[in-house]
Amino acid sequence: MPELPEVEITLRGIRPHLQQQCVSNVIIRNANLRWPIPPALPKLLHGQTIRGVRRRAKYLLIAFDRGTLILHLGMSGSLRILAHGTPPQKHDHFDLLLDDGQLLRLRDPRRFGAVLWHEGDGSGHPLLANLGPEPLGQEFDAAYLYRATRSRNTAIKQALMDNHLVVGVGNIYANESLFRAGIRPQRVAHQLTRPRSAALVQAIREVLGEAIELGGSTLRDFVHSDGSSGYFQQHYFVYGRTGEPCRRCGTPIKRIVQGQRASFYCPHCQR
Repeated sequence: MPELPEVEITLRGIRPHLQQQCVSNVIIRNANLRWPIPPALPKLLHGQTIRGVRRRAKYLLIAFDRGTLILHLGMSGSLRILAHGTPPQKHDHFDLLLDDGQLLRLRDPRRFGAVLWHEGDGSGHPLLANLGPEPLGQEFDAAYLYRATRSRNTAIKQALMDNHLVVGVGNIYANESLFRAGIRPQRVAHQLTRPRSAALVQAIREVLGEAIELGGSTLRDFVHSDGSSGYFQQHYFVYGRTGEPCRRCGTPIKRIVQGQRASFYCPHCQR
């Protein structure tokens, strides 16, 4: 699943091509994504100018004068900038055609993505209204994390993946951040001390920042808007490395299941 770094990289790839462009057409080939694509989109968007493109959590928001197009990549989605007339492939479900001869195309083999419309700036949409802070923003600091975990009895790994606590820290980057902070994924969230909260915030920022610099993780379907791949998967310390030696101490990496998701950790380096 594309996580925050992959969505941020997608944003940086598509934004220069979309800003201030006028929509000439919308093509819906398969409306049956996680939620149905609104059938009125072609009429709504025709002739509208794109005023801005931004990210909130793992959602991409394309702002128009009369509302916001909200995109989510789901489990296997990707967005490409292509020329008009580029033949669609099997899983290409949605095109946003621009006056300059380019188009934005959504490919989503598993169809867990979303194309939604919201009257307004998008922040008030029910999917976005109650989200937690951005992990790379100023609001997400050691004091916030310590305070927010006091009443949480869940494992810290699962807490990090709760978008009400902090957005965008998915399975891969939660595993990698906990390793760098020296915290086992099964440790109860309210047991975090202030120093450990500070270490974890720093680790999350470092991991996400490095992942963005390296183009994210390409494991199955994710590619950049130009079709290229990310390389952060080559730098994993624990994720997907069951039984392999820890890169720091040599202890075999262990795998457990938490909330139906795989967690990976070093029994020696993480406590």
